[in-house]
Amino acid sequence: MARPPAPDPWAALASATPARIALGRAGPGLPTRASLAFALDHARARDAVHEPLDVAALIGDIGLPVQVVASAAQDRTTYLTRPDLGRQLSPASAASLEADTPCDLVIVLADGLSARAARLQGPPVIAAILDELADFAPGPIIIATQARVALGDEIGAALKARYVAVLIGERPGLSTPDSLGIYLTRDPAIGRSDAERNCISNIHAGGLSAAQAARRLAWLMREAERRGATGVELKDESDTDQGRLTGQASGSQLLE
Repeated sequence: MARPPAPDPWAALASATPARIALGRAGPGLPTRASLAFALDHARARDAVHEPLDVAALIGDIGLPVQVVASAAQDRTTYLTRPDLGRQLSPASAASLEADTPCDLVIVLADGLSARAARLQGPPVIAAILDELADFAPGPIIIATQARVALGDEIGAALKARYVAVLIGERPGLSTPDSLGIYLTRDPAIGRSDAERNCISNIHAGGLSAAQAARRLAWLMREAERRGATGVELKDESDTDQGRLTGQASGSQLLE
């Protein structure tokens, strides 16, 4: 009687990560299954980069008043080849933004490099943020197309926001074409650098949930209030015991 095949010692490790490990081989190459899976994931990543944002459907999913703006990149090809234009508002969009009174937080939902991420993750993340930060005065919700992260600086400054949170589709990977990131900047103004922002990344079905991302953002904002800065001067310690205690204390103080 033939012996059953020995258990694959890599199987447990492979099941614990989306990384491509323990694929096996067929002669000098990959097995057909692994090769086809790679091609499919690569195609999904490419599609995510070029897929247009369905703004009408997104507005319906958010279920709140929103304002739509566009960057100075007039189409997807320009956006991909001229990152500088994705960091600037189009003249018409710049003229449409104005605020009579300051606000604490403006949320910008941007397509970035994955409109799919903005479409799928954006509405639940926005709802969770508004719930977590009910003690902050919100500004308008902005949907931005052909947008880079720094577009939020111009938007936040125009709307007299103390903070801007840019929710943006991250560069698709071979395991995740629909991951959303959040970039938080205190006192947004044109010319802010990436060193002045905090980033929360990997928000998708297999990563951070909307609730987890919103809690991290709330912790960062309350710590930014205490320290007077975002970016390299503010390390995300929301997962530590001390971070949880600090966040609870800051929240209590703000509510008072």
